Amino acid sequence: MNADQGMPCFTDRGERMKSIILVVALTLMVFLPVVQAPAAEPLGKRILLDNGMVLLLSEKHTIPMVTVNMAIKAGITAEPEGKAGLASITASLLTQGTARRTANQISSEIEFVGGGLTVSGGDDFSTAGLTVLTKDLRIGFDLLSDVLMHPAFEQQEIDRKIKEMLASIQRQKEEPQVVASEAFEKAVYGRHAYGRTNEDVAAYLPRLVRQDILDFYAARYSPNTIIIAVVGDVSEKEIIPLIHAYFKGWKPNNQPLPAAIAPPIMGKTVVQKIDKQVAQANIDIGHMGISRENPDYFAVSVMNYILGGGGFSSRLMDNIRDNRGLAYDVHSSFAAQKEPGIFTISIQTKNESANEVIAETLRELRRIQNEPVLDKELSDAKAYLTGSFPLRMDTFGKIASMMTSVEIYNLGLDYPQKYPLIINAITKDDIQRVAKKYLHPDKVVVVVVANQEKAKLTY
Repeated sequence: MNADQGMPCFTDRGERMKSIILVVALTLMVFLPVVQAPAAEPLGKRILLDNGMVLLLSEKHTIPMVTVNMAIKAGITAEPEGKAGLASITASLLTQGTARRTANQISSEIEFVGGGLTVSGGDDFSTAGLTVLTKDLRIGFDLLSDVLMHPAFEQQEIDRKIKEMLASIQRQKEEPQVVASEAFEKAVYGRHAYGRTNEDVAAYLPRLVRQDILDFYAARYSPNTIIIAVVGDVSEKEIIPLIHAYFKGWKPNNQPLPAAIAPPIMGKTVVQKIDKQVAQANIDIGHMGISRENPDYFAVSVMNYILGGGGFSSRLMDNIRDNRGLAYDVHSSFAAQKEPGIFTISIQTKNESANEVIAETLRELRRIQNEPVLDKELSDAKAYLTGSFPLRMDTFGKIASMMTSVEIYNLGLDYPQKYPLIINAITKDDIQRVAKKYLHPDKVVVVVVANQEKAKLTY
């Protein structure tokens, strides 16, 4: 049944209550583990559709529910330079009205069947998500296709969304962690799209006109820019005709993405001091990292777990928090993105401890480069990464997200089978090799948001 046929009519109150109870119960199950998928199981199958969409299908008939996750090549990297925020506002407006439905109608129709429908922006891709009971899959696809193919982009909704985004940016200016993170990313990425900040967005939004959104949508939203992962109680014979039926008439578009602007080359350590009257200094230290498709990503993941990604098991936490009592939390990460992401160590400490914390952090970077890691450190990292891996696939939503990621990063649908084998094959020599290759303690960006009078930075 599609939306043009109206909503189902319940003549019996008991019948309606039973249906509502079923919908609520099954909706709650989305947030609980519904799949006990061993890591050795292939994720599903890959099908290239006639309209250019890449369909990734995982049939799971445990409960009568279907989750859809779509990745659309319409993220920040697709924005023209000087129009920061265009991808995000375009994505957010898709559910705010179409040629056939108002925002309230879209919301009420998906809520009536106990489902969920979302669209949001991102760095490399914008995403759309749908969750419905199997019996309501046609209703879900009618709504999903409508918001993606027929957005209205009404001026009043654009004005409202701009006001919302500017208010959110203003609030975040008061958050030291956000200030530090934004300044750090801008220093590392420069004019590259990944480095666009709230300040860049706030500068552009007041100048945005409706035609900007129409042009961006026309250039970036088309079936051949979409990966669609479908997980749940539906077969290949059912889902392919459904996609063809609801997305028919949507024409492919082959406009190239804007040329990427190279990040600056860091020839030395750069320190940026931001003065704020705060009790704790917020410190970000790091530099450019690697792309998710780099073959060394797995060894880097294990190295990073030992360095600072492993919580209380990591060296940074052991040294800076446990041994020296200088910080409540310290962690490191390598961003997994299509283009080289960012390597960051984030720390909060007393203003007066900032110099010592920075020195110890840089010391740990050099130590993991120059000293082989311990056997126990390596085995613990491998045990955690391989042991926690199945938890990344224990709901329909997580499986759909995983399938989308393996397609984006060309990992293959046998990724769950390969992952533990790759991780377990990593050696101590591999850890030292990637630490020397991808960590640069003498060429870091250091951003310190602190009471600078108390911090007295010597860097």
